[in-house]
This record gives sequence, C-alpha cells and structure tokens, in this order.
Amino acid sequence: MAEIRIEQVRKSYGHNKVVHGVDLNFRSGEFVVILGPSGCGKSTLLRMIAGLEDITSGEIVIDSKVVNQLEPRERGCAMVFQNYALYPHMDVAANMGYALKVAGVPREERDRRIKETARIVGLEDFLDRKPGQLSGGQRQRVAMGRAIIREPKVFLFDEPLSNLDAKLRVQMRVEIRRLHKRLSATSVFVTHDQVEAMTLADKLVVMYKGNVEQVGTPLEVYNTPRTRFVGSFIGSPAMNFLEGTFAADGTHFIFDGIAIAIDPAIGKANAGKPAALGIRPEHARMVPNGTPGSIPATVDFVEELGAGRVIHSDINGSTFALSITDHTTGETGQTIALQLPLEHIHLFSNETGIRLDATSVAAPVRDLVSYS
Repeated sequence: MAEIRIEQVRKSYGHNKVVHGVDLNFRSGEFVVILGPSGCGKSTLLRMIAGLEDITSGEIVIDSKVVNQLEPRERGCAMVFQNYALYPHMDVAANMGYALKVAGVPREERDRRIKETARIVGLEDFLDRKPGQLSGGQRQRVAMGRAIIREPKVFLFDEPLSNLDAKLRVQMRVEIRRLHKRLSATSVFVTHDQVEAMTLADKLVVMYKGNVEQVGTPLEVYNTPRTRFVGSFIGSPAMNFLEGTFAADGTHFIFDGIAIAIDPAIGKANAGKPAALGIRPEHARMVPNGTPGSIPATVDFVEELGAGRVIHSDINGSTFALSITDHTTGETGQTIALQLPLEHIHLFSNETGIRLDATSVAAPVRDLVSYS
C-alpha cells in the first residue's frame, strides 16, 4: 500500500492549460474515483501519476518519494487501460506473466504467480486462449490480472469499463470492488460514469475544466454539492435549476414572480442578488393544485422506469423533472403543483457557481471557471 500526494500539479500543452494547480491526498488502501466529463483533465492527471505524461509543474509523491523524474516502471504503479492493451499473439498466461518475464523472475515462480492471479480473476480455465477468443469482460480480467501479478503499491484504472455492455459493467464493478478489498492496494479509478463513481469510491474527486471541484465521500458530494457543476453532474435525472433573485428581505427566492421559501440566513446575506436554485428530481413533491406555496407546472412528457417514473414538466418556460413512484399521475398536458422542501434546496452563486453555504462543505481551493 502507498499514500499518494499531488501538490500544485499543473499540465500544459504549449499555451493550452489542461490541469490547473491540483492538490490531492490519497490514503494508503483507499479506493479513489476521479470523475468528470470528457476533456476535464482526469485521464491526464492519472497518466501523470503513472509517469506516462510529464508534469509541467508541481510534485507527485508516492510512498513518501517524489516521483516526478522516475520512469513508469520505477513508481510501483500498475495501470489498467480502457482498450485492454493485450498482446494479441500471446495467450492469457503469457499476457499476464509478461512483466515478470521481462523482470527476470524465474519460470517456476512466474508460473506459480500466473496460476494464483488467474484464480483471483476467475480465468483458470482460459490460460491457453488468445485475447481474440475471449469476451470483453474476460479480456478486461486479463488486463486486471496483468496488473495484479506485479503486486504493485498502486492500481491505476483509466476508464476500464467503458467498452463493456451495461450488464458486464455492473458485474465488473462488483469484481473490481471485491479485488480491491482483497488486495488492499491504493486504487485510483478514472471515469465519466457517475454510477461507477458512486458505487466504487471511498473518496470521490470531481473535476471540471482542469480544476478539482469537490472531494468527499460519494454521499457527501451528492448531498452537499459544492458547485453548480457538481450538482448538475452528479445524479440521474440531473438536478433542476431555476434562475432568479433573492427577495429584499431575504426570506424568499423569486423565480419569474413565484416566491419560494428559503433559508433566511443565506437569503439575507445575498438580498437582491441573482442566483440559481437547485433541487433534485427525487426531492421535489407533487401536491394538490392550489396548495399554498406550491408552483404550478404543465406536464411535457413522462419517462416510465418500471420502479417509478420521471415527469418532465414546464414552469413558465423552464424545464423541471420530478421523480415519483406513483404510476397513476402525471399525464402529458396535465397541470400539476410542485412543492420544493426547504431542507432540499441548494442555492448557487451566479458569479462563481459555488454553493452559497459551501463554507460547511469540505473542498480544495480552486481557480474560478466559467459556468456558462
């Protein structure tokens, strides 16, 4: 196991800045997921940890040793790639044992470790097969076995499940988590899939435009998003946002003439200022039409999900999604009334995108970015 420290790490390609002064600390044995959209810098950060990309500035420390100038093989890391990166002319055993062969490990010891690793990843009966004879899930197991056999201090996963179908991705998530628990190595997993992130992570790192937006447990990030981007990116269906202004007395948020009750401590500190109100679809409630304090909306269309349904509605030109378990309500064209519980309302600054009560939410300092 190894602790990883990332201190003011930046990466630029010429004038194009990709990673902006990232500071992170991963504890030994922790499973860290770096989550973000394509182009946010997450894979670049992972490749810098692995030594596959040079660092423009800053330091990466693995197991108390600065590794900036070390070759990838000297860092104690093993990487699992999105495209498996297997040798097509070698069988499973040769693919898994190749690194040991290059390192000069004796044949007897190599065979022992290949068999043990194959047992761990469930490939004992496939050691003589070539990658072309395997399914996608089996090939991914070979790739993981090749990493495991090296007995590294750190496992690095670069979107390893994105080429698999939905059922296999669920299965492989379970297997990866079991392997991590069994091996107790420090793992860093990069993905743009929030379901993978929420189910796998001990620690979740959300990135956007080369910055770290928030760090925390999956539930901390979900329940208390530090920025508007985090609120919009985590959760399915996505968080609803209403654009408006704080009332002069700070007791309400005014959206298109509709007054929505809010935490007065936040409202009074921002009286008269424009902002965005966010609430998750599962936290809004449908109430009888005419209920005091409710917001009228018109049903646009309905998504049936089996266990429930998502009602997509229109509020004076703004879209609003509502998740419910009742299959008897919410028909296209129907007028409904929505209630936004005070305890589930999130308020974000229009200027910075930061949650207005974010002082209570742990997150690193970051450069300001555009949320347009």
